[in-house]
Amino acid sequence: MNFTGAHILTVSQFQREDVDRVFSTADSMEPYALRKRVTRVLEGAILGNMFFEASTRTRVSFGSAFNLLGGEVRETAGFESSALVKGESLQDTARVLSGFSDVICMRHPEDGSVADFAEASRVPVINGGDGSNEHPTQALLDLYTIRRELLDKGKNINGLSIAMIGDLRHGRTVHSLTKLLSLYDGVRVTLVSPRELSLPDGIVESMRNAGVDVRIRHELAKSIVDVDIVYSTRIQEERFSNKQEADLYRGKFRLNQAIYTQYCQPNTVIMHPLPRDSRSDANELDNDLDDNPNLAIFRQTDNGLLVRMALFALVLDVADKVEKFSADVNWYNSRQSSKITR
Repeated sequence: MNFTGAHILTVSQFQREDVDRVFSTADSMEPYALRKRVTRVLEGAILGNMFFEASTRTRVSFGSAFNLLGGEVRETAGFESSALVKGESLQDTARVLSGFSDVICMRHPEDGSVADFAEASRVPVINGGDGSNEHPTQALLDLYTIRRELLDKGKNINGLSIAMIGDLRHGRTVHSLTKLLSLYDGVRVTLVSPRELSLPDGIVESMRNAGVDVRIRHELAKSIVDVDIVYSTRIQEERFSNKQEADLYRGKFRLNQAIYTQYCQPNTVIMHPLPRDSRSDANELDNDLDDNPNLAIFRQTDNGLLVRMALFALVLDVADKVEKFSADVNWYNSRQSSKITR
């Protein structure tokens, strides 16, 4: 893959060596993410952060990643604050805003919308999530987290056993992550969901064709007995026609410390793309897991900075110039003794 000037729209663009390149670049970003060094390699560059669907982590993570490389960020959040409410097409919006930006990150509630936007854009576009279709940067940061968590335990992604739990039908993070996992050898994926929220058949078939051992289950306990990773997801309420329909499935696959202790291996890593639904009728990851050292959900968000910084550096062709434009940090830095990995 030639990253320079490329759109990042789907994980299907990536071969194994492309993923390795993103991850090695992400590793090199840690001093800047931890504010041990600062770099101005993207000074003067502008990120257009266009989020037409609710977001906290992804929107702020993209903006922070660009800022940490020295660039500036301009944001649009919600349809109501954009010309789309006046009837402007995505294509016209792309033509206009790509004149104001050097790279654009976009989230939109319709499947395929970001790819349509990218066709009319004059600058690279990165998909921040398009409906229930894909979320490629989340999948990359999830896989990066899996890699780092497994390395800490003397393992690697080849031979991974992972249980994916929750709303697999609408969960775009799962759709993208399963495609990336298909690039590796000896992977076993156990899909745990209500029958109505199962992973789409086409994705299951693609995984099996790639040699992934796919197992489909509809109960939690027996599905998490012998896995390296438990990857939980929330019910995607916004993808249902009404809240009452979503409520039929909410809270069906709750994981708490008691269940973890009874069924999981002692080193099983717990992941979640966030936000976790902490309402009492959902609570898919109980707060009593917060003191569990294998809860990796906040390490995931930290890793998101590294991966998104890496993608910006690769797409804008400055990955080999970051250190040249770096300097010492001048302010008090509470992270000086920190590491992103535990």
